Amino acid sequence: MKDTCVSGNAGDVLLRLRTPAKVNMGLKVTGIRPDGYHELVTVMVPVALYDRLMFKASDGEISMTADGYFVPLGMDNLVLRAAEAFFSSTGIARGVSIHLEKGIPVAAGLGGGSSDAAATLMALNRIFGNPLDGSALREIALKLGADVPFFLLGRPALAKGVGELLEPIYDWPLLWYVIVVPPFQVSTAWVYQNLKFSLTSGNLDSNITAFNATPFEVAGFFTNDLEAVTAARFPVITRIKELLEDAGAEGALMSGSGPSVYGVFRTETKALEAQAGLMSMKLGQVFAVPVENKVDGESEATGGWGVVKR
Repeated sequence: MKDTCVSGNAGDVLLRLRTPAKVNMGLKVTGIRPDGYHELVTVMVPVALYDRLMFKASDGEISMTADGYFVPLGMDNLVLRAAEAFFSSTGIARGVSIHLEKGIPVAAGLGGGSSDAAATLMALNRIFGNPLDGSALREIALKLGADVPFFLLGRPALAKGVGELLEPIYDWPLLWYVIVVPPFQVSTAWVYQNLKFSLTSGNLDSNITAFNATPFEVAGFFTNDLEAVTAARFPVITRIKELLEDAGAEGALMSGSGPSVYGVFRTETKALEAQAGLMSMKLGQVFAVPVENKVDGESEATGGWGVVKR
């Protein structure tokens, strides 16, 4: 996570983090585990659409405020769950005040909650002297949610298993993504519950290898096994894909369990033109964003996006 600053002593440490959204470029469900979780293969890409978090260490309890898109502030909130998990795992008898500026749409298939949870683990680990190594952080992250380990890594990656088996993809091209977020939310649990697993087919492994090397040559492979479930309930998803392709996208796909749909564009100019056209159709919110770049030289062992001390 970027735009980070640290100031003060241990009692009044302040961190500000900018946490990116993600899109799934291809998603195949490959199996169901005995515990009921679905296994998958997908490429996950962080994009420059952000939440922002502020942390201040305290001697009291864990507290949280938020503005922007509405999020509940009970223990279903992934930020609070991540903070609780950190203090439980480390045995540190302290507290933290957290403020969230929510800029990533909620329940939209963009991973905002998971990104915030990963940022919370990294921030608290930094504030309290790095008591957890990368392996311990990843273990906690996976318990919080399948996408959280990806946001610890913080760069494009091939994800397998339930999302915890990550292979970083380096030198990802500077593509632009036009993301359309329809004005309704979709429950990830509902989508998986309604997935007809017997109807999924194929495997992305061979395509992903080619995609890593030459993305545009295999743009036509875009497929998401979850899309059929969400689009059957909300046909506008199919319509948005068609409009993105008509606007010049190299490919278009629903991200994750939806309902967000994105198109991939070669240039900022083409992306901004498409954004303007789609905004006039009032299909929902429309964002035009590039891939989020990881800071050069930062450690992947701890999953950080880099910390600037001031």
